[in-house]
Amino acid sequence: MRRRSKILHYGTTPVEEKPTLNFSLVGLTYTCMLLFMGLAAINSQVNLLFGVFGLMIGVLLVSGFISRAVLRGLRIHRHIPEYLVAGQAAAVQYEIANTKRYLPSLSVTVGELTAAEAFLRQPQAYLLHAAAGTRATVLTEVVPKRRGVHQFARFQLSTSFPFGFIRRAVNRDQKDSVLVHPPLAQVDPRLLSMFLSAEQGGARMKPRRGGADEFYGVKEFRQGENPRFICWRRSARVGTLVAREMSHVAPPRLLIVVDTLLRHRSPAAHAAVEQVIAMAASLVMHGLEQGLAVGLCAFSGQSVLVAPSRGKRHGRELLSILSRLPLNTSCDLDSLVESARNLLREGTTRIIFTPNDIGVSDYAHGHWVIISAGSDVARRSFRFDPTIDFEQCIPLDQIPAPGEAGPRVKTRNA
Repeated sequence: MRRRSKILHYGTTPVEEKPTLNFSLVGLTYTCMLLFMGLAAINSQVNLLFGVFGLMIGVLLVSGFISRAVLRGLRIHRHIPEYLVAGQAAAVQYEIANTKRYLPSLSVTVGELTAAEAFLRQPQAYLLHAAAGTRATVLTEVVPKRRGVHQFARFQLSTSFPFGFIRRAVNRDQKDSVLVHPPLAQVDPRLLSMFLSAEQGGARMKPRRGGADEFYGVKEFRQGENPRFICWRRSARVGTLVAREMSHVAPPRLLIVVDTLLRHRSPAAHAAVEQVIAMAASLVMHGLEQGLAVGLCAFSGQSVLVAPSRGKRHGRELLSILSRLPLNTSCDLDSLVESARNLLREGTTRIIFTPNDIGVSDYAHGHWVIISAGSDVARRSFRFDPTIDFEQCIPLDQIPAPGEAGPRVKTRNA
């Protein structure tokens, strides 16, 4: 009596799409009793049995008519958050308007059909009652599992009201989209301290010339500069105008290079790439929360360079880039590092996240910090929720078919 959509790949979310009209187990039992009552009435020719038989047919017809009327005149509008985070529960809101003049709608289930693969379970919401001419709001909790952009297009309304004998369903179309960010981990504070230690001389912030925060030194006053910074005592002593030079205090910057190269198409290799993306996203958020400027270099059809900056908007931009990273079978780490050199400035800590085992000596001359997916540093410094399965974080269009390995990619680091 129930049908499910075809499972095209391993690990997909089961989607229950109910037929337009079917009978529940209770309905089948009731129908068998109805047939038995009809046979008994025909066999015995007792008027009372004919009356009961007609009454049971009437109840069945009324059940079908009411269940159809319940689904008519319903307008659904879903409210989805701007973005979701894989592994973190979120709420999807459905606003249901009953446009019928007299009849209420009761016991209605809303189930998503097209975007269910983005979540651990098919999103479903239950409406108990919506009076005629009113609106009702229902919430459902969803747990995203796959990063990337997911399109909501088709959903289904179903009900078995009033007696549970007959189930009716109707499909509706409404287009929406949601961006799912990679799962975020708890970052060990000692990891960030290790990154900053190379750029700090014992102080939390590193002073730089040209600001207006603290005293840095003195210099010769030049025409056009602010006369408020003239040091008159020192000028009187040396005989020329001397001005105070101030500094601005700026934290060190992080430049994160994300290597997503797949040397072979296998679930384990894809899972390692997803772990790398998740670790990079976690460090981005942790660094921005600590007030650091964070930049990014990754492959998204071509090398994407984002200069180090701070702020929530900048963090959302970086997470959006990481969430949309496509399949990479061509751009190796050397190309990314070469592109990232345009963003290297004084006071920048350089970090490489890679799913592959590479030699540390290959990038030691550039003072790069290398963190691979299977390293001890990754296990100690990034603590993900135990329920996170990185194979389920793979975008649907990147999932390899069962048994697919694909051609191996040769690189200089292999």
